[in-house]
Amino acid sequence: MRAPELRARVVHANQELVRHGLVHLTWGNVSECDREEGIIAIKPSGVSYAELTAESIVIIDWDGKTVDGDLKPSSDLATHLEIFRNFDGVGGVTHTHSTAATAFSQAGKPLPCFGTTHADHFFGEVPLVRELNEEEVAEAYEENTGKAIVEHFQNAGLDPLAVPACLQKFHAPFIWGASAMDSVKNAVALEMCCDMALKTLSLNPDAQALPSHILRKHYLRKHGPGAYYGQG
Repeated sequence: MRAPELRARVVHANQELVRHGLVHLTWGNVSECDREEGIIAIKPSGVSYAELTAESIVIIDWDGKTVDGDLKPSSDLATHLEIFRNFDGVGGVTHTHSTAATAFSQAGKPLPCFGTTHADHFFGEVPLVRELNEEEVAEAYEENTGKAIVEHFQNAGLDPLAVPACLQKFHAPFIWGASAMDSVKNAVALEMCCDMALKTLSLNPDAQALPSHILRKHYLRKHGPGAYYGQG
């Protein structure tokens, strides 16, 4: 089992949330899965980031059962599991209550793509996922949160790798990526884009969305088959 390396990556990714100012108190968590091993490493519930160690990271199997670790996993585990099970290619999930992204969630607004900074990371609007109904909250809240996310992407025909984030109505953002650290980087990008969008709307409530030809250019030059951004 490759759990030691997985734990080390996940504790580092969780601590990066603090460094980037994406979390306060214990409001967030990061996980990473090893699909070959069939395991997931995730932050323990309610443990402060300053107290996290690799040994405190909980190892879960694909059925959500703890296979290694003395602490309870994050209460958001079931949401992470739904994302891993349904979005091929996702290796890490981040959940935060970062200020600007959560403001969009609480306002019930998707995040429009207003400019090229957004287009460099997300191929268009970051969607708003519906709120859960009373029965969904009462019976399996975290699992149904994940199901609502998956449902939205499937119904809207969205590629979760091209738009690796969503805003859960009345809740907060969920973000994912190829690894735990990749999901954290996407969470940083989402928060910055939300902050810029709020400032854009304060200056111009009728701000225009980025034209599609510019959106395609900026996204594909970094993520498309002929990508040429960077040194790779």
